[in-house]
Amino acid sequence: MEYTRLGDSGLEVSRITIGCMSWGNGGQDRPWMKDEAFAEQTIKAALDAGVNFFDTANVYAAGTSEEYTGRSLWKHADREDVVLATKVNGRMRPGPNGAGLSRKAILQEIDASLGRLGTDYVDLYQIHRFDRAVPVEETMEALHDVVKAGKARYIGASSMYAWQFAKMQHAAERHGWTRFVSMQNHYNLLYREEEREMLPLCADQGVGVVPWSPLARGRLTRPWDSRTARSETDEFGRSLYRDEDQAVVEKVLAVASRREVSPAQVALAWLLAQPAVTSPIVGITRPEHLTDALAAVELELTEDEVAELGSGYVPHAIAGHQ
Repeated sequence: MEYTRLGDSGLEVSRITIGCMSWGNGGQDRPWMKDEAFAEQTIKAALDAGVNFFDTANVYAAGTSEEYTGRSLWKHADREDVVLATKVNGRMRPGPNGAGLSRKAILQEIDASLGRLGTDYVDLYQIHRFDRAVPVEETMEALHDVVKAGKARYIGASSMYAWQFAKMQHAAERHGWTRFVSMQNHYNLLYREEEREMLPLCADQGVGVVPWSPLARGRLTRPWDSRTARSETDEFGRSLYRDEDQAVVEKVLAVASRREVSPAQVALAWLLAQPAVTSPIVGITRPEHLTDALAAVELELTEDEVAELGSGYVPHAIAGHQ
């Protein structure tokens, strides 16, 4: 496994992040989610391979993902060897203050997440999208207080407009509060709108980039017309991509065939070759998903292959945030 710094921070993370959204009590609407035994098996295999970065969120399976992740991690790893990330913003209970980025919500949810994760602190505490209803100063001061209380080592953000991210960073800098060290955004071969503003901003400001959905909800791993249990039930995923993206998928399949590797390895290797990208977040629902992710770190694409894969991109409307 290779390691790198998360942006300009001193935090060292593996070049692959394990995304933990895929396990928990998903119910009938998410039959593709995996149980705790699978979570533990995956986490142990990832740790054995040198992965140290794990990402979850309070809202994933209503907190069950955090529970599975925490219990599995501490069976197989010492706390100081793990970089653990979670998120806040999604609705965790009905009624006022049950979601969002108010001071009340943040201070409530960090304690709830720590309890489910079974740890005194998280390494990276991320806001799960932008909250237009709350002043950025209120959010940034609350996050700063979480860090100063020792409940988080660093803070990060996720999908939003570049101007929103810049506004939050400026508020923190102006008041001497903790700034974001990372951006978790929607970025892959089928969705590259982040290259217009967010990625250049992150590169300029020394912010690490940990893309979600690096395999485009699996669309980059198989022929365009094939279906899976997740693709049949994932309404959000169906809204992200369109038929014009098929041409890019065919390029991935062609390069994978020539190199005699899986399409997933090719798509991840392309993302890892992008200068702004720190560590793509890979969801695991089958053992071979982890095998492909690990192999992608070792797969070096030629300049011609990178150019071939990046050609034919069709611009998209903003997807993944509002």
